[in-house]
Amino acid sequence: MRHSLKKSVLSFAAMMPMIFGVVGLVAMLQTLIPPQRLVGFFTGNAFVDTLIGTGCGAVAAGNPIVSYLLGGEMLGQGVSLYAVTAFILAWVTLGFIQIPMEVEAFGGRFTLIRNLLAFVGTLAVATLTSWTVGWWQ
Repeated sequence: MRHSLKKSVLSFAAMMPMIFGVVGLVAMLQTLIPPQRLVGFFTGNAFVDTLIGTGCGAVAAGNPIVSYLLGGEMLGQGVSLYAVTAFILAWVTLGFIQIPMEVEAFGGRFTLIRNLLAFVGTLAVATLTSWTVGWWQ
């Protein structure tokens, strides 16, 4: 057990520079891309907005609680539910900034498959959520 604990601590210590780098990039992107700028990216087309929401969420990865606040503000400014749902899901499940760290920790094949499945899942869940909400209204 001690050997496993020692190996885990050494592995974690080796990844610390990468973790600090990812945290710094996330903080910098959150500062550079305020919600008002995000709203300007959307077109009003459900399919295109879903793709844009997924892309914006994947690039602006961060704390899930912040994504809910941004999503609420985006809805308040007229962005479609498709885009906001895709944005929140991608924010939480994707995260292109974290890919180098994920490759180092889990391997390239795992990272590629996980991100592809998360991307497809984000598009599907955003569409189904918007249809469901529209059906209930």
